[in-house]
Amino acid sequence: MRHRVIRSFVLASRPQGAPVPDNFRMVEAPLSELGGGQVLLQTLWLSLDPYMRGSMDPGPSYTPGIELGRPMPAELVSTVVETRHSDWQVGDVVVHDAGWQDYTITDGTGMRRLDARSAPVSTALGILGMPGMTAFVGLANIAEPKPGETLVVAAAAGPVGSTVGQIAKIKGCRVVGIAGGERKRQYLRDELGFDAALDHRDSGLAERLAEACPHGIDIYWENVGGRIFEVVLPLLNPFARVPVCGLVALYSDSNPTIGPATQSLMRAMLTKRLRIEGFIVDDHSEQAEAFRGEMSVWLRDGRVRYREDITDGFEHAPSRFIAMLRGETFGKTLVRL
Repeated sequence: MRHRVIRSFVLASRPQGAPVPDNFRMVEAPLSELGGGQVLLQTLWLSLDPYMRGSMDPGPSYTPGIELGRPMPAELVSTVVETRHSDWQVGDVVVHDAGWQDYTITDGTGMRRLDARSAPVSTALGILGMPGMTAFVGLANIAEPKPGETLVVAAAAGPVGSTVGQIAKIKGCRVVGIAGGERKRQYLRDELGFDAALDHRDSGLAERLAEACPHGIDIYWENVGGRIFEVVLPLLNPFARVPVCGLVALYSDSNPTIGPATQSLMRAMLTKRLRIEGFIVDDHSEQAEAFRGEMSVWLRDGRVRYREDITDGFEHAPSRFIAMLRGETFGKTLVRL
């Protein structure tokens, strides 16, 4: 066999607050011969996503926790380099769940074949993958955007937030994005067509948001948690909807504090009849075909755009993951092997 080892990044220790490089360790394991019905996959693209941070903690999360010494979880795009399975041929390109590793031996369960002629295969981890479907599902099932409504989205330059805003524009909404830094704000305004883009680090964010939403907020898409929600809450209109798909600001907060918004929230939930609903995209797999069909048309027609933050080299996975959680990446964070 040409390939002798599988390299993996495993969880070496649990983070105390924000992850650091010492929380990860690269290990090598012998690559065994294939059994009947198995395939050997070589990783082409490794996806890095915020949900992985919750898996590093021992407590309950919406994703299974990782045992120390086990590979970090990830969705991968890989190519078949060896096969003893009748359904898979050498050269097939697939998307699948495995881990932070450069090779995978599998029986093919959960793999989906990709067609590089229809879209770049990396998009199966971004705009045509879990982040894109998260935006599609949350808008369709919870936000229910209507023409003329105002939608505000946090982490707006990320793969989920940018897709949320673009779909909302297609649906006829006024869209206000909140991101970090002028480069991301300019991207939202000039390339994606958002109506306004604000900096979450602006000390006058509350005033800027009120100016950008003169008729209040009908939909707030929560990716972050923390201070931004406290700024949004007073502007929520009666019957506003708040899809909650991420709380990245809280994942590494070792000393969380409950702000004054908590009491205000309870009062507003009643008086404004707010709909605040958390959701996990994996609970809505039945909508995957509809999502890929509609999103593919939007991409082909140029109505939706995407951005990828690509780093070459498997060895850089931990540092890029840490950078993503700090908000230092721009677009869908990928490692190309």
